[in-house]
Amino acid sequence: MKRRSPFLAGVTGGLGSGKSMVCRFLAEMGCALFESDRVAKELQLHDPEVIDGMRALFGAEVYSRDAAGGMVLNRKKIAATVFSSPEKLQALNRLIHPKVYAEFCKAVDDAEKQGIKILVREAAILFESGTNEGLDAVVVVAADEQDRIKRAVQKGMGSYEEVKQRIATQWPQEKLIAMADYVLFNKGSLDELKKETEALYGKLLAAAACDKPPVGRHITSVRHCSG
Repeated sequence: MKRRSPFLAGVTGGLGSGKSMVCRFLAEMGCALFESDRVAKELQLHDPEVIDGMRALFGAEVYSRDAAGGMVLNRKKIAATVFSSPEKLQALNRLIHPKVYAEFCKAVDDAEKQGIKILVREAAILFESGTNEGLDAVVVVAADEQDRIKRAVQKGMGSYEEVKQRIATQWPQEKLIAMADYVLFNKGSLDELKKETEALYGKLLAAAACDKPPVGRHITSVRHCSG
């Protein structure tokens, strides 16, 4: 029996790893893209249940209105709170993740109706949230910690020390790599990263054409992990 469509590939990695750029390249190559973090942010602004939950967790003052009357969320305050309070972070995840998963299920249905071969789910905490379950393969984008810190600082995610502290609260990169099906090492220029992503895309296409998802781990710079 031919395997169902689409092939579901998760892409994750620590702060500053370059996972969003890999996902952008994959989208340019023809994959459908579900951005979990973007969807979560939209829910925090538009879903009444999520908004009520956010206010209960962080106080009503985390929301305000802009000049046009639109809802604004004080994300810096929330980030500062959850990265110093594991309990608040867990509560936030319990509030958001079921809603994001429901949206992902809709995206899978839409992709199947459209005949899309590969649907990529980008998520910062894919393994941590347990949402890797049900995916056909998971890609971890990895990079040297100093490079990750530099990229995050350049993107305005905080000072050197703030970014370093945020990375320290995440799962160790080695742990993600050990759980991955594919690992892409981001250690060069954007052109090099795009070439590595093209190699990854070829592997995903081959896996999507199989009757069964790949068994085992696959690493290269897209390394293919065996065993």
